Amino acid sequence: MRHMAGPTRTQQSMLTELADELMRVGRRRHVNVEGTELDMSAFKVLWVLSDDRPRTLRELAEELDLELSTINRQVNAAVRAGLLERFSVPDGPSRPVRPTAEGRRLYEHDSAIHADLYRSVLAEMGADQVRELAHGLRAFNDAYERRAPRRTRD
Repeated sequence: MRHMAGPTRTQQSMLTELADELMRVGRRRHVNVEGTELDMSAFKVLWVLSDDRPRTLRELAEELDLELSTINRQVNAAVRAGLLERFSVPDGPSRPVRPTAEGRRLYEHDSAIHADLYRSVLAEMGADQVRELAHGLRAFNDAYERRAPRRTRD
């Protein structure tokens, strides 16, 4: 039987550096950008719904990789805030949600601010670094998904 040695110092250093950078990126998932009006949970739900296809809570939970109870709380808050509306479907047991006019307006407003920020960040990096970043992230995500497939949520 072959013994698997632990990571070398170089490997450990690379893992630590990668983990640090992923944590920095992850922290931005919950931070509102100056000038935006939506909290990030509402923004993400509206982002999924921006294709004009209503979703059930289960579909939203799957697309956002969230527990059903979490998406239920987020959707309820967005409905109370006037950002989403539930509606009935003939012969359907569930009530899908879709954005209201105000939800669409705020999503478009905040999306423009996020897009401007990303454009300025990418311009600072330069085209070559942006291509390398996109290629590296795609390779990382593909490899990660092969090794650790998404868990299903019931």
